Amino acid sequence: MPIRNRGTAAAAALFLAGWTVLSAAPAHGTSGAATARQKPAAKEGGRPLISPGPLQGQRPGAFPPARAQSGTHTVASGDTLWDVAQRTLGTAPRWDSVYALNRRTVEDEARRHGYASSDRGHWIFPGTVLALPSSPAARAQPSPRFEPAPCPTTYGELKGTRCGFLVVPENRTRPSTRTLRLAVALVRSASPRPHPDPIVFLTGGPGADALGNIAELTEAGLNRDRDLVVLSQRGTFSSQRPLTCPEIDRFYGERVGLLYDAPSTGDRYARAAARCRERLTAQGVDPAAYTTGENAADVADLRKALGIRQWNVLSHSYGTQLALTYMRMFPDGIRSVTVDGVVPPSVATPGWTWSSMREAFDNMVSACAAQNACRQRYPDIGATFLRMVRRLEARPVTTQVTVPQVGRVKVVLDGGALLNWVVRASHAPATFPLAVDELAHGRPERIAEQWAAAWLPGSNGMFAHGFSLSVWCSEWVPFETPGEQLAEGLRAFPELPRSVLAQAPQLPFLRQACQAWDVPKAPDSVRAVTRSSIPTLAISGSFDAQTGAQWGRYVARTLSRSTVVTLAGVAHGAFDHPCGAEVITSFFDDPDHPDTRCVSSVKPAPFVVDRP
Repeated sequence: MPIRNRGTAAAAALFLAGWTVLSAAPAHGTSGAATARQKPAAKEGGRPLISPGPLQGQRPGAFPPARAQSGTHTVASGDTLWDVAQRTLGTAPRWDSVYALNRRTVEDEARRHGYASSDRGHWIFPGTVLALPSSPAARAQPSPRFEPAPCPTTYGELKGTRCGFLVVPENRTRPSTRTLRLAVALVRSASPRPHPDPIVFLTGGPGADALGNIAELTEAGLNRDRDLVVLSQRGTFSSQRPLTCPEIDRFYGERVGLLYDAPSTGDRYARAAARCRERLTAQGVDPAAYTTGENAADVADLRKALGIRQWNVLSHSYGTQLALTYMRMFPDGIRSVTVDGVVPPSVATPGWTWSSMREAFDNMVSACAAQNACRQRYPDIGATFLRMVRRLEARPVTTQVTVPQVGRVKVVLDGGALLNWVVRASHAPATFPLAVDELAHGRPERIAEQWAAAWLPGSNGMFAHGFSLSVWCSEWVPFETPGEQLAEGLRAFPELPRSVLAQAPQLPFLRQACQAWDVPKAPDSVRAVTRSSIPTLAISGSFDAQTGAQWGRYVARTLSRSTVVTLAGVAHGAFDHPCGAEVITSFFDDPDHPDTRCVSSVKPAPFVVDRP
C-alpha cells in the first residue's frame, strides 16, 4: 500500500496493511485487445456529461437487457466461459452459472484431452455442447445503478465534488445475492472547459479508501483539465459494509513490541484474522465475493451508470492489478491507462515481493555511492545493513521510544523488523545511511522510532484488512508453495538467515492468516497476462521497495502501445511527485506521445551525512 509522508489518517491507514499493492477476475476473462476509440461524450455548457445519468437512449437505471435463453451453445475455437456468458446471457460474470450447469460435461472433456481437471471451466474445448441457464435466473439480479448522495466528510469538506453510491451485487455469480453501496466522488476539473474524457482513479491496498486520496490527486494537479471519478472499492471504508478489522489493527500495534519473525507472532496474527472473519460473516458478509474480478466488474458498471462513453484509468499499487484485470476483462470505453507502482496479476505472490525489496535496497545503496559525501562517510553501508540484519536476528534489541500521539512504547528489533524497515526508509531515504550507521554503533533509537511510528497509533479502523485477505488468500498465496516463496527470498538475499527469508516482505505469516480467513482458491485464469493495444503508461520509482520498477517494464512487454518511465529516487507512488504528475497529465493529453522531458532531471535527494 502507498506510504505517504503526509500526516493524515488516510496515510496512516495506508501504511498499516503494509502497502497499497497488492485478482480474482471472475474467471475466464478475455485477453484484452482494445476496442476502437469512441466519440467524446456530449457537452452541455462546456462541461462533459459526467453527471450521474443513463447512456444515450437508455432510461435511468437501465442496462442492455440480458439475452439469456434456455438452449445450448457449441464451443468454438478461442471461446472462454466468460465469452459464452457475455454472448448468450448478456452478462459475462455469469460464467459460473454456465459452468455449474455443465460441470460434468466440462470436466469429462478436460480429462478426455489429458487434463486432470478443467480448473472450474478454464479449459473448454471446441465442439463441446453447453446447456444455457434459463431466462428467469439471468434476470434475477438487479441492474447496477448510481444513486446521488451527500459527500462524506471523513477526509474534510470535498469542495467542487458531487457524490453518491454505485449499487452493485455483492456476488455476481449468485442471482439472489445482496447488494453493496460503493461510495463515488465526482471531482470537478480545475478547468472551466475540461476535456470530455474524465479520469477514474483506482487506489491500492487492497483495502485502502480511495476517497482519502482526493486531496493528493487535486494538489498534484491531476484534475487540471479533466474531471476525476474516485471509487471507494467494495469492502473499503467509505463504502457500505466495509471489511475493516480492528482486531488486526490492534495486532499491528502490539507487533512493534514482539519478535517480528517469531512463530508466536504469526499465531497472534492468525487469531486476529479468525476473529475478524467470524465477526464479519456473522453480519452476513461473504468474504469470497471480495475479489479483483468483482472489483473490475464494479468499475465497468460505474462507467455505464454514469453515462460516460470513454474514460482514462489512473491506478496505483494494488489498483494497477485491478486496472490490468479491468482492461483485460472490460476494454470497452477505456481511452488510456496509467499504472503507477505495478502489480502484475500474472506473477504476484508473497515471494514475488522479495525482488522489489532487493531492487530498492540496491538502488538506495548505489545512490549513496554516487554522492561523494555519502560514499566517503558510509563507504560500506549496504554490507553494514545486511550485517546488522544477521546480528539482530541472532540477538534482537529491545528499546523504548516516544511515538507522537501514543507516548513511550517498547520496540523490539530483530532481523525481520530491520529488513522491513527498508519500506519505511524508502519513503524518507535521506537518513537511511545515517540510521543504519547509528544502529551499527549501538544507537537503535532512530530506526526504532520510525518503525513504531509506521504502525502506531494505527489506522483507526479505516483500512479494510478483510478485503486484503480476501484478495491475497485467493489470488496470491495458493499460486506459490512455501518452498517456492523461500527460494525467492534466497535468490534476492542469499546473505540472510532462513528465519528472515521464511517471511515475505510486508506479508509475514500470511499463509497462517489465510488458513483462518478460509476463502477458495481463485481459478488459474486470474493469472492471465494482460495483452492490449490500449495506450498505457507504466510509471515507477527507483526506490520503490513495494512494487519495484522492474514490474513496469515487465507488463509493458505485452502492451503494444506502452510507455515506461522510472523516476530516480522516488518510492512507491509517482502520481503526487511533480514530475510524475506532469508525465501522467501529458500522457492523458496525448497517450502516444507523453512529455517525459522532466524525467532526466529527477535525482535522489542528498543523503544526510552527519547527525542533525
